[in-house]
Amino acid sequence: MSDVTRSAGPLGGRPAGAVRDAVVVGGGLAGITAALALADAGVRVTLLEGRPRLGGLAFSFQRGELTVDNGQHVYLRCCTAYRWFLDRIDGTALAPLQDRLDVPVLDIARPAGQRLGRLRRDALPVPLHLGRSLATYPHLSLAERARVGRAALALKGLDLADPTLDAQDFGSWLTAHGQSARAVEALWDLVGVATLNAVAGDASLGLAAMVFKTGLLSDPGAADIGWAHVPLGELHDRLARKALDSTGVRTEVRSRVTSVSVNENGRWNVQVPGETLPADAVVLAVPQREAHDLLPPGALDDPGRLLRIGTAPILNLHVVYDRKVLRKPFFAALGTPVQWVFDRTGASGLRDGQYLALSQSAAQDEIDEPVAALRERYLPELERLLPATRGAEVQDFFVTRERTATFAPNPGVGRLRPGARTKAPGLYLAGAWTATGWPATMESAVRSGVSAADAALAALGRPRPRHLFEFEEAA
Repeated sequence: MSDVTRSAGPLGGRPAGAVRDAVVVGGGLAGITAALALADAGVRVTLLEGRPRLGGLAFSFQRGELTVDNGQHVYLRCCTAYRWFLDRIDGTALAPLQDRLDVPVLDIARPAGQRLGRLRRDALPVPLHLGRSLATYPHLSLAERARVGRAALALKGLDLADPTLDAQDFGSWLTAHGQSARAVEALWDLVGVATLNAVAGDASLGLAAMVFKTGLLSDPGAADIGWAHVPLGELHDRLARKALDSTGVRTEVRSRVTSVSVNENGRWNVQVPGETLPADAVVLAVPQREAHDLLPPGALDDPGRLLRIGTAPILNLHVVYDRKVLRKPFFAALGTPVQWVFDRTGASGLRDGQYLALSQSAAQDEIDEPVAALRERYLPELERLLPATRGAEVQDFFVTRERTATFAPNPGVGRLRPGARTKAPGLYLAGAWTATGWPATMESAVRSGVSAADAALAALGRPRPRHLFEFEEAA
């Protein structure tokens, strides 16, 4: 009998009315979602997380009196799954959306008085909702704006189900559609780098088309931005844990799984130090390399493809000033290494001064640089962007590094991403890196957890909780 063959069918021959047990490995957004969905359907769930907290790569930590997010995370109105997640853990009010998309864009290379542009929408149908913003966007010439409009219409016409899009790179497509290097920098990469964690030339056309079609070309309000006004740990750890507890999920942190295998009764054994947990269903909601190491032989036709899914880093720079230097909640920047800057003062608990977080995506060239070198490079850039910093004292400067923040959205990655089901009955995969159709975002993570739970519930003969799929109807 192979490692993944059940002796008595997918449920191990247990009576139809018996309580079913599931183990979810990984306490990030994907694992939390899968655990909640399974428990809501009456399955007895144990959630195992190797770290001392939940939240995966969207978490908080203490630095003196500051509560610091490891990185700035935002979502869009079109992120219906993550919005469902926030509602499910009673966190919606703590991570509100903008009333209407409005992104200040500062170009430091332009003369004083002409540096500020805005990307914002009007209450008009697609694509007119962005027409006025594009027509008056000062960081592109009139001819470049016209060509951007034509490229956007061509992008809207792409079929996201076409597998050939995955093999092409977005940068080449933009060039073929008349986009100048300036247009790529000032618009396409401004959005794309933050959402894809890659520049256009390194990104799959399929994923880029999905981002722009869904976020900017589907519904007038789709790209309205939301972000946590509290530490991420308040949402993804404390409130998530409260929701899990109220649903009866047993949650164990500091519990690293060492193996997953089928036992003599045809059920699954999940091994942690000092305990073996039997289960009818197992969801591996861990990064792709960890999933590869835990998969039993035969669970995927080509498990090595998980190792061929690359990773991409995000660098976050944190600066505390002795006074207020930025009056807006965030802005994006051009003509400088700085990408996006967010005011995290209120969320961090800082009482005096101002705390800014710089989010630097696609940071392969800087992810391992010493803090001193990053400080020397970025503080002068902030002075160029924000004149009020020139007389301010820097009270703290520190760095957080996520070397494997996301999967790399390179051309061809789509064929490497597996679905929720494996060839092993009762074993499922979840994580932003699985085949959700989305790039590596909080939205993708939640969608993957839903897909894994859906597959497990179908095999277990359990009805799906109706509320679980409300976000699909809203999408």
